[in-house]
Amino acid sequence: MVIKKNGNREVFDPHKIINGLLKACEKRPVAMDVLQNIANDVEKELKNAMEQEVESCKIGEMVMRRLKNVDEVAYVRFASVYRQFKDINSYIEEIERLQKQNKKE
Repeated sequence: MVIKKNGNREVFDPHKIINGLLKACEKRPVAMDVLQNIANDVEKELKNAMEQEVESCKIGEMVMRRLKNVDEVAYVRFASVYRQFKDINSYIEEIERLQKQNKKE
């Protein structure tokens, strides 16, 4: 079960991950099989954890961690929806955080 931000619970649906990834990767050079692999990896990690319930924020972080290594523009798009960016400063802060991480690598 997934615990949503509002406290509601619903059955885990990997198609929701795919739909979010498709929106984030629109007009980006990311193959569908890459997106499917991300969703499969997240689902496998959740099953291996053997938890009965997981918060949606944990799933979002798992997706973002993988997407960041695939396409940075798609990552920022996904993060903007997932983290509910309120204004342009939120985008700037996320991009700056991403740039700092890239310099460390």
